[in-house]
Formats: sequence, structure tokens, C-alpha cells
Amino acid sequence: MAGPAFRAAAVRVRVPATSANLGPGFDAFGLALGLYDDIVVRVADSGLSVDIAGEGSDSLPRDERHLVVRSMRAAFERLGGQPRGLEVVCANRIPHGRGLGSSSAAICAGIVAARAVTIGGANALDDDALLALASELEGHPDNVAACLRGNFTVAWTAEDGARTIVLDPSEQVVPVVFVPANEVLTETARGLLPKTVPLADAAVNAGRAALLVEALTRRPELLLTATEDRLHQDYRASAMPDSAALVGALRAHGVPAVISGAGPTVLALTDEASAEKVLGLGGPEFAAHRLELDRTGACVLPLDV
Repeated sequence: MAGPAFRAAAVRVRVPATSANLGPGFDAFGLALGLYDDIVVRVADSGLSVDIAGEGSDSLPRDERHLVVRSMRAAFERLGGQPRGLEVVCANRIPHGRGLGSSSAAICAGIVAARAVTIGGANALDDDALLALASELEGHPDNVAACLRGNFTVAWTAEDGARTIVLDPSEQVVPVVFVPANEVLTETARGLLPKTVPLADAAVNAGRAALLVEALTRRPELLLTATEDRLHQDYRASAMPDSAALVGALRAHGVPAVISGAGPTVLALTDEASAEKVLGLGGPEFAAHRLELDRTGACVLPLDV
């Protein structure tokens, strides 16, 4: 059987940063943020060319080991076959190893680009299949769901793969991120988690997670209470003491703040009136940025945008 046909023209894919967990929603909640990686992909006659600018340009591999390329290869297998050659250009703005979903962004960029350069790719690999593949490659669906779909996502894994629902965050919510210079590997942060937790802590988190859905979408005045966590942040504090201290200081000021994903970035969910003040609370160890909420998720853009 003949393999797939590919477009001659290059495609450009943009993917957002994401913050997972949001406090109590461990491995389930994701929020898409207005900080983006872009890739441009063209099917070539032969070989592989990878060019990288921005984050990771001095450390990431420029061969088949690159996560974007590995993800494209996995998607091409699902689409029926590999192209003869690839040219990949990455413009990276999402910090690596900081809990802002850089690996999920690479995975989602790769599989979306592979689908886009394959003629009939959207029929062969629909949005549900795209999410299932991204979750399989990442190992869990929280970041990839938000990266692919945008907005606020609740994700889970069913017998037939990853699933998600997408909710619109309140227009009043203004994300502020505090990004430290140091990295924390997700594997390191996960290794600090206990195999069991007290039932009382699990019960608190279940209630807070349910409340967070209401708080983030309709009643942001409840965010401080709704972002309380007892399952993972305290256990990981030893790997990111400055970040843990900042979360505590922000919350003491009444600011809903959490560790973003596995850390060490701190995410504050503030509002328009408070954003400027909150930006000044991070201290010299952190680069503070006010971001928008991403409402689109991964998308294919014209090359000149």
C-alpha cells in the first residue's frame, strides 16, 4: 500500500506554554498561557536539518534525538509513513525545565506539524487521536491537553486513551509567572512524592479541585482557597526552596499562588488591579512576567505571521 503524500509548502505551528496542576488538580488540570514556541517544517527530498533559536539553542540536539523530531516521527508512523527528508526550524521562547510545559510544547508542535504537512492528515489523525498520541509521548495528559486545546483543561486517561474537556477561564484572571534561573527536572520533582498520602489531605484536595473549576471560570474571588494543595507542593519544596517560600509569601499577601507544574516557576492568578503590584513581589531570584491566557492552543499559522 502506498504511503502518505506530503505538501511541498512549509507549515508554521505555534504552541503555548502551559501550567499544570494549578495547586490541587494534580496531573489533571492545565492552563494555557500566552508564551509561545514556533516551528517551521518543510518536507525535503532527503536528510534531516534542525535549526534552533532561543531557549535551548546551545544545548538541544540537532538530529533525530530532538523531541520535536521524535514526536513528528511518531505522528508520521500513525499517518502511514515517513517523508524522505525534513527541514525543521524552532524558535523557542518557553523556558526549559521550569514547569511551563516546554516538553509538551515540543511534542504538540511536532505532531501538529506532521499532521499539517501530510495531505489528508486531519482525517487520518483527528483531534482526539492527536491528544491520545501527545499524552502517550508525554506520559500524562495535563500539559498536552492545555497545549493542544488552549484555555483551562481537565484531562484524564480512559481505557482508550487520553480525554479532556475545555473550559473558558474568567476574563478577570491575569496570570503572572515568576521564573527562576535554575532548572528542576520533572523526574527529580516526581521522585520526592510519597507513594501514599493521608486520607484527610486527599479529601481536602478533592474539594479544592472541584472548587477551582468554579473559581477559575466564574468566581475568581475564590481562587485563594481553591488553589490550596496538600498532595504535592510541600513534598517537593526541598527541591525548590526559593519557589516554595515565594508561594507562601504570595499567599500570605492574599495572592492565589502555586508551583507551576513540577516547578520551579511560581504561577500567581491575579487580576488587572493587582497585577502590577504582584509583579514586584518576586524578588531578585525570579524573572517576573505578566502573561495573557491563551485561548487557542496549538495552531497552524501563515508563514508571514
